[in-house]
Amino acid sequence: LPAWQDSQLFIKDLHFDGVPMRIYLPREPSASKRRGVVFMHGGCGIFGSIRSYERICRYIARKSDSVVVSVGYHLAPEHRYPSQTLECLSATVHFLKTADTYGVDPARIIVCGDSVGGTFATSVCQELGHRTDIPKIRAQVLIYPFLQALNFNLPSHQKNAAVAFLPRERAVHFILKYLNKDCSLKEPILAGSHVPESINLKYRKWINPDLIPDEFKLGYKPPLPTLFLPQVHEEVQELFEPRVSPLLAEDAVVCGLPDTCIVTCEHDVLRDDGLLYKKRLEDNNVHVTWHHVEKGFH
Repeated sequence: LPAWQDSQLFIKDLHFDGVPMRIYLPREPSASKRRGVVFMHGGCGIFGSIRSYERICRYIARKSDSVVVSVGYHLAPEHRYPSQTLECLSATVHFLKTADTYGVDPARIIVCGDSVGGTFATSVCQELGHRTDIPKIRAQVLIYPFLQALNFNLPSHQKNAAVAFLPRERAVHFILKYLNKDCSLKEPILAGSHVPESINLKYRKWINPDLIPDEFKLGYKPPLPTLFLPQVHEEVQELFEPRVSPLLAEDAVVCGLPDTCIVTCEHDVLRDDGLLYKKRLEDNNVHVTWHHVEKGFH
């Protein structure tokens, strides 16, 4: 949808540090400074746009009486990873610094994203957590976020392997497209052959089906051991970076994160990413609000 006239909102396209943005400002005067929302859209880093998320951003602005800025980060593979995360980071920092200009209280700004937008929102919060030169992000809202690329055989991956919109194979295919990698690597990654035993052991405390509540493991069958393939591991080093797999961030980073709202859906391969991150945040004394949509899908 174009940024056409809205009776309740003033809508304008602009740029924050060279990043395309669209801002939604409530027309009704406010007695005090409003809350701010930085919205990062989904689409695996290769689809989606400001225009395709026009309705949801208007809805958030109207229903919460907030100023919403939608980030139009440039898409992969034409714009190579990690430019998407860096543009979301740059846009967020710019908004935190200039919030007063838009009638926003800089102490009441949240970041929000769905799917890979949730990945970007998480990454932004992790990278800004210990910054003292800018206002702190008040909270993060993560809507069925993608948070790890080590294990694609968690209970939710098995249960929803063939569920639209995002079957398991397509999820890995899109990750490889996003990182500009050869998509023939999909099968060994699905099997877990890209992860050496040392890394599996290191991160088992955070990425492990044993950490998933029992009610989400009905019918789950632990996968058979797979052969580690060093050549595949070397090709996909980015999968082990916190910008792609925020669940791998160290506790020193996680404990500095803001209040968090996580939304998971039952019929979604990424459901368990959200459940595992919820536990990690709670283990690090971060306040978490969790909403699970039993009939929801990605």
